Amino acid sequence: MTAAQADTARESGLEALLRRSESARGLALLSPTMAIMFAALAAPLVLLALYSFWTQKGLDVDTSFTLHQYTSAFGRASFRALFYRSLWISSIVTVVTVLLAYPMAYFVAFQVERSKFIWLILLTIPFWTSYLLRVFAWKVILGYNGVVNSGLMRLGLIHEPLQFLLYNPTAVVVTLAHAWAAFAILPIYVSLEKIDRSLLEAAADLGDGAIRRFFRITLPLSLPGVLGAAVLIFVPTTGDYVTPSLVGGSKGVMIANIIEMMFDKIGNWPLGAALAMASMAMVGLITLSAVQAIRLAVGRIK
Repeated sequence: MTAAQADTARESGLEALLRRSESARGLALLSPTMAIMFAALAAPLVLLALYSFWTQKGLDVDTSFTLHQYTSAFGRASFRALFYRSLWISSIVTVVTVLLAYPMAYFVAFQVERSKFIWLILLTIPFWTSYLLRVFAWKVILGYNGVVNSGLMRLGLIHEPLQFLLYNPTAVVVTLAHAWAAFAILPIYVSLEKIDRSLLEAAADLGDGAIRRFFRITLPLSLPGVLGAAVLIFVPTTGDYVTPSLVGGSKGVMIANIIEMMFDKIGNWPLGAALAMASMAMVGLITLSAVQAIRLAVGRIK
């Protein structure tokens, strides 16, 4: 058999294998996508992890393996305080956003009978604008001479502008809750829409009132959407640095602001990488623990 015939035989055998194996065909179709994802997502994370084990020496980077950056990240009280503040602010944002989004999603799922799509579009219209524009809008609303202070002064409720509305953690929570509201409404709405209405009708026939039906049927069955919304909000808001830098002031600084400063202004990339990796690890552990705890709680309820 010649070399050309051998190559042809191998190619035909590979084609036959791909035709016979669904998994092989799936891998063949996904391989370009996986390569792009690795180049765009995994490779930067690997490089970030490598930098966290190196040391910055002036303008040069010492590639010798060391845990010094991690000892600095967890050893300094200022960094630990920023970690705790970031997790605390993100947790409050998650709770506030979910509590505000649930009634909206419930109204569209159960009260609106026609044109639900239009209602969903109306709920997402504010998010068609730039994220920065919405943050600046809240800066104008909560500012010293902003809409809130001007309105309260015209009503005679205050005699001078309130200074605690802006440049504090509360302003960060309000701005982030508004910015991520749509990401909470949509998954909760999908979860509510999938609930079998016959279960609610059966509960009503058995004498359950509206409140009892909500806590026994609607809320437990919608928990997957609530959990998904909470994860979608908690994970990215922990790493947000734009909102704290614009409306947080010195009291609203989060860990992402320090990471950005390490990379962009100070130039200590290894320490910034260590802070980023530590932040991702903490968020991942907290998210997994919360998901597991909620699953156990739901299992006990059932």
